[in-house]
Amino acid sequence: QIAECGACGPGYATPLDAMKGPREEIVYLPCIYRNTGIEKPDYLATVDVDPKSPHYCQVIHRLPMPNLKDELHHSGWNACSSCFGDATKRRNRLILPSLISSRIYVVDVGTDLRAPRIHKVVEPVELFWKGNVANPHTSHCLGSGDILISCLGDPSGNGKGGFILLDGETFEVKGNWENGGKVPPLGYDFWYQPRHNVLMSTEWGAPKVLADGFNPADVARGHYGRRINVWDWSTHTYLQAVDLGQGSIPLEIRFLHNPDAAEGFVGCALSGAVHRFYKTEKGDWAAEKVIEVPSKKVQGWLLPDMPGLITDILISLDDRFLYFSNWLHGDIRQYDISNTRQPKLVGQVFLGGSIAKGGPVTVVEDKELQCQPEPFVIKGKKVPGGPQMIQLSLDGKRLYVSTSLYSGWDKQFYPDLVKEGSVMLQIDVDTERGGLKVNKNFLVDFGKEPDGPVLAHEIRYPGGDCTSDIWM
Repeated sequence: QIAECGACGPGYATPLDAMKGPREEIVYLPCIYRNTGIEKPDYLATVDVDPKSPHYCQVIHRLPMPNLKDELHHSGWNACSSCFGDATKRRNRLILPSLISSRIYVVDVGTDLRAPRIHKVVEPVELFWKGNVANPHTSHCLGSGDILISCLGDPSGNGKGGFILLDGETFEVKGNWENGGKVPPLGYDFWYQPRHNVLMSTEWGAPKVLADGFNPADVARGHYGRRINVWDWSTHTYLQAVDLGQGSIPLEIRFLHNPDAAEGFVGCALSGAVHRFYKTEKGDWAAEKVIEVPSKKVQGWLLPDMPGLITDILISLDDRFLYFSNWLHGDIRQYDISNTRQPKLVGQVFLGGSIAKGGPVTVVEDKELQCQPEPFVIKGKKVPGGPQMIQLSLDGKRLYVSTSLYSGWDKQFYPDLVKEGSVMLQIDVDTERGGLKVNKNFLVDFGKEPDGPVLAHEIRYPGGDCTSDIWM
């Protein structure tokens, strides 16, 4: 019935309708100067990705934040497909939480899509006082019109997996989403599925531990995550922890897009595993490992074993393919998930990484590759860093990739990335048989920005995308 309304709300009626949406013409990326040695504020870049445009692959607008060292990271919308049935709602504000300063910027993208402007700034003290949380990470809009943001910690920098609610009209902090005294020890990403009355959240690490770099000893000390946390969607109470093992560090979590589905996938950074999580016959939740990227034995690196470091994962809108990035090894993989219990590798491409030939690292034992991959060069530029954030076009045919993880870790693992700035790339996807191929004509080089090289992070399309929209 809703799908026939003349004046529908934002987004699309179903994920399959979204696949028929218009081709992306511009994208937004937060650009980070923290840890680069350049004393400038982070900014939101608008990039032209329309091949017919004279400004193709160029940054056409920059919106600087009013503060230094925010560490803009992930973004979300004030309204998305979760309020498709509400014709009073518009997707006209981008929510930009700052991972380190704990500020939340509300950006007006409705007045001029190509030249966003700041609408409101939520100061950190609001989160501290009203929610006793800090380090906001993932933001999702709710069908109720409010905005839900997961947090990594408390105001002192300790881990705490709490949430904050913003009013969708005024953007005031309403307080915590969660009820009851039980809160997970760590927080990071989340996804919700109202038809199964569930919200799932994941765990990165304690903010004061990860703020300036990664110390492997902190994993053994319990400062990094290992659980999927299960919440009751209607009562907002913490129900269950699904333990994925010591040192797994589960980051991005994705339900299948079909709102009836009671399963999805989570990528674990340090264990290099993807787990399928699912609802059991008893009605609780469980997980099984369905993909594993083996570590490589190496010399000339921080540790003798180099994990892939699965940092971002996403699922195509038709729930047919799963993609993820191995930030350290340097590849992106595409899996056919027609059978969700047995994903099949159908595409793989190397875009830099730590094991490229001619670098400081020698691979001494590799369960997957015959030889070290060639350095990745595009348009004459040797790309520093590795593939990290990914975003898929609505039709599933173009995968956009950026190379910065988080400034404190970029500086440690890829010092050249901080000096030269990150890039955005685009990969052509074979959606029939599977397969990935780099588009050699597409390069956005954030090393050439007016104020100096910058670290560009998450990619968003103005009309919503595979990782912003949740269907009710």
